[in-house]
Amino acid sequence: MVLALAGCGSTDVGGAPTEHKSFALGGKTLTIDSGQSSLELVPADVQKVEVTRRVDGWVAFGNGPDPQWEMQDDTLTLRVKCEALISDCAAEHQVKVPRGVAVVVKGDNGTVVASGFRTPLTLHADNGKVTVRDSTGPLKLESDNGGIVAERVSAKSVSARSDNGSIRLGFAAVPDLVDTVSDNGAITIDLPGGSVRYAVDAVARNGSTSVDAPRSDGSSHVVKARSDNGEVTVRSVN
Repeated sequence: MVLALAGCGSTDVGGAPTEHKSFALGGKTLTIDSGQSSLELVPADVQKVEVTRRVDGWVAFGNGPDPQWEMQDDTLTLRVKCEALISDCAAEHQVKVPRGVAVVVKGDNGTVVASGFRTPLTLHADNGKVTVRDSTGPLKLESDNGGIVAERVSAKSVSARSDNGSIRLGFAAVPDLVDTVSDNGAITIDLPGGSVRYAVDAVARNGSTSVDAPRSDGSSHVVKARSDNGEVTVRSVN
């Protein structure tokens, strides 16, 4: 499995040593505080939260890379410090989550990818792309500086916010509520076709707006898309 990289430079961690560690989880929600690393989340038939990491890099006139992982009060902290005048560091973490556990991610400088979840996901990246695939639970996705992508999701409720990046959502089942906002980036929402009609509210303040989906203002399936600077496309896909 190949994971996206994030860190202080262009170091390739593919050949770095692999480390594994397991952490007990007391509740039904796992919070992950991640920094300076890519992050991949997968549900699995495990009893504990299982983490795999690779870290590599070098520094001049400083310290690092210094990886840290710990669990406290159901919050898993994954960080890699690389503090130097000149540095080239990279890290990646894969987290296997026990099935039935909801996940909250607070990411700082790194991509976040989650696939195959049936539980709620709340994913935030300060500086990185957020991607969700093949998931059915409610989604709340945010990126301060990066795109948001959802592929083949069947969530009834999806909220997506991007300050600086595009939003692209693809649905495998009819949603009840889709609420998207992009300050600087295009929004594309692909909805299931058929006889279902949607209450669509689409606005692009500085860009074109295209709605090619069956519409009814009284529909219980609500789709909202607002972009300050970028085109908005809402369409049905058979």
